[in-house]
Amino acid sequence: MIPLRGVCALADDAPERRWPARRVVEGAIAGGAIAVQLRLKRTPDAQALELARWAVGRCRFAGAALIVNDRFDLADLAGAEGVHLGQDDVAPEEIPAPLRERLAIGLSTHTLEQVRQSRDRPIDYIGFGPVFGTRSKTSEYSARGLERLAEAVAAARHPVVAIGGIDAENIDGVARAGAAAAALIGAVADAAVPAAATRELQRRFEAAGRA
Repeated sequence: MIPLRGVCALADDAPERRWPARRVVEGAIAGGAIAVQLRLKRTPDAQALELARWAVGRCRFAGAALIVNDRFDLADLAGAEGVHLGQDDVAPEEIPAPLRERLAIGLSTHTLEQVRQSRDRPIDYIGFGPVFGTRSKTSEYSARGLERLAEAVAAARHPVVAIGGIDAENIDGVARAGAAAAALIGAVADAAVPAAATRELQRRFEAAGRA
């Protein structure tokens, strides 16, 4: 199981990002992120696999986990530690049992009903959000807020990774709500110095968790 406690930085291939995925991966691990999540929606498969394999090596050297979004086959071929699935992706139950034993499986949830439904599914953690408003991904769900995040933590049987609009100004509230980790996109990928931003976010999360 991936040790979830702190910052998980998302590196994606959206053209509006300040920094490309490789720069985000390097900055995140230099700043002490516990995990990096690759979200590759536009990259052709061959290039995505090359990037994922490179990221696995860089993360492993730094002691961080590499999680691939949506594609358990890509995660397996790259040697990643985990795969993160959305509600409309291949169901966790459909992933072959040997891969479920090797890969940590995360599942996005957006409502308390989805959180409750996740309790008996073959997964290792859930994502919950969007906690705050976000421009990083189009979502049919409005901002859930910290109170609903705390309710999700209480209802879940697995560690909860909060996502959506999280930055240095609100990450302390996410930690106090009981989230095991915070997944961030723009706060790292659009930061002037991704490593410094990650380091400060990790510091704030840890400090709030101890308070």
